[in-house]
Amino acid sequence: MKKVFAAMIAACMIAVPQIGLADAAVGDVIVTLGENLTPQQKQTVLQDLNAPENAQTVTVSNKEEHKYLGQYIPKSQIGTKALSSSSITIEKAGSGLEVKTKNINVITDEMYLNALMTAGVKDATVQVTAPIEVSGTAALTGLIKAYEVSSNEVIPEDVKQVANEELVTTSELGQKHGQENASALMAKVKEEVAKNGVPANDEELRTMIENAAKELGITLSDEEINSLISLFNKMKDANIDWNQVSQQLDQAKEKITKFLDSEEGKNFIDQVIQFFAALWNAIVSIFTGGQQNA
Repeated sequence: MKKVFAAMIAACMIAVPQIGLADAAVGDVIVTLGENLTPQQKQTVLQDLNAPENAQTVTVSNKEEHKYLGQYIPKSQIGTKALSSSSITIEKAGSGLEVKTKNINVITDEMYLNALMTAGVKDATVQVTAPIEVSGTAALTGLIKAYEVSSNEVIPEDVKQVANEELVTTSELGQKHGQENASALMAKVKEEVAKNGVPANDEELRTMIENAAKELGITLSDEEINSLISLFNKMKDANIDWNQVSQQLDQAKEKITKFLDSEEGKNFIDQVIQFFAALWNAIVSIFTGGQQNA
């Protein structure tokens, strides 16, 4: 639950494969597997994902990864093998998004959450894993592919592209300002856009970004601000459902509130408080003990 809680604090891709599916039902699971997994790695990944035997499975190739990520990150970072895998479990309407990761060392749960909201993914439990530690940038390709298969919805190409760019941009910001700060900044600006619309010009957009960064205690360089302006201008031109983005953000907040109000949430907070209290007492005892022995 702690991993889920971290994911909630914060929040591509491929043409639809030719698979005939009716609208997915709640509980349906779609699994995507990197095509370069060895048989043993595939079994490990399926176990990590707790994939049911009847889960629909699709494959993601390294060529597909390069097609959608090549213009945003170096080819060397994408690599030559598709290993990261994922699953999407369809949840009931209004459930919101939930993300869990394993062996992903660059892209955080919150970064996936934000990018998936932009792409139009909703009401699903998402898992991302790999047999070894990988950056995780290419996993978004599989996630969107899985969602398109499971929901029988076509995500517009321009929306896929901007979601990819958002993931990479947030990751780059995270390297300098911290992953949580970068994800929080992206979510905050998106929330403003969802409520008030994309500003009419770059100056207004710059002000919105700077104000959001200031509230979070983040100092952005001109280059970083310009990068975000470019990204949100592309979002403005893309066919993004901002009402849905707003709903998913609200549902994520609601999950946090419910968790904090729950017995489990209170116990978690109590444990944190007790940990720091114990740490402080240990520090105090060192000094008081030293004075007594002097």
